[in-house]
Amino acid sequence: MLDLIQTALRHRGPLLQALEAENSDCYRLFHGVNEGFPGLTVDRYGPQLLIQTFHESITDEQVSAIQQQVEASLGCTLECVYNDRSSANSRRRDDFKVDHWQGVAHELGIRYRVKAKHEGQDPLLFLDMRAGRRWIQQHAAGKSVLNLFSYTCGVGVVAAAAGAKRVLNVDFSTRSLDIGRQNAQLNALDAAQISFFQSDFFTAAKQLAGLPIKQRVGRGRKPKPFPRIDAEQFDLVFLDPPRWAKSAFGTVDLIRDYPSVLKPALLATRPGGQLVCANNVASVGYDEWLDILHRCALKAGRPINQVTRLEPEADFPSPDGQFPLKLVVLQL
Repeated sequence: MLDLIQTALRHRGPLLQALEAENSDCYRLFHGVNEGFPGLTVDRYGPQLLIQTFHESITDEQVSAIQQQVEASLGCTLECVYNDRSSANSRRRDDFKVDHWQGVAHELGIRYRVKAKHEGQDPLLFLDMRAGRRWIQQHAAGKSVLNLFSYTCGVGVVAAAAGAKRVLNVDFSTRSLDIGRQNAQLNALDAAQISFFQSDFFTAAKQLAGLPIKQRVGRGRKPKPFPRIDAEQFDLVFLDPPRWAKSAFGTVDLIRDYPSVLKPALLATRPGGQLVCANNVASVGYDEWLDILHRCALKAGRPINQVTRLEPEADFPSPDGQFPLKLVVLQL
């Protein structure tokens, strides 16, 4: 294991130098599935080193050895956290534990709140989405931006910092949006420029798109209230849904029904605008998914004029080019 990690660190030398020049200290140091040890990942988030296992746990001694190896390679001391996520549904075995430590890391010159053990399961910033945030940083200036399934609002924050005229972050989780607000404050963003809307995706996106809201209501139960928002179209929309989620207003299912999230996102994008779409399910092939995007867009009356594929950067190697995260920019 340590030999594999050392090889990965050596291969990343030029990449880490380039990232450092961009003021980035967030990156994957070991991507086990494609570097010889499936189920093990080693990530740096600024002052914190995050080691995670998804198949089998490793010992405290192995964790310590990895930390020493990384610190020697990077020439710095890091606060190390080990998350054993080999339980069902990749949940942490110490699910109950919340760490009071928190820090600040950087990516592409943007500051982000980082904390490895918090109330949720996943890191507060998904590193493989750097390619998407980089593209947003290069294209958001002067545009209105809608960030759907915004999580901790990394995309929205980088868009606002890049000069977007208006950014709306939408997520169901109040906790995630609170982190997004902290990220906006860390970057001294104007509250009038970036806003946060706590809502179910389907109620928010459909209202923005001018579509009717449908709701499952059980016998003898009243319809659930939901926050209201006016219809609006945006120059640039970012759509990064989870694999699966269900509410009274709809079901997110990236394998069987991507159009259910794509259609309202399409209609919330102004004609001539751009929609960035993600699908993180490894079992869904790129060509298959792209065909679904084209057919759904055509049916919605918003045909796709051009597709630009964005691939995860070099700290997420894939020998066959079949990345689990599929990310495209749709020019409408």
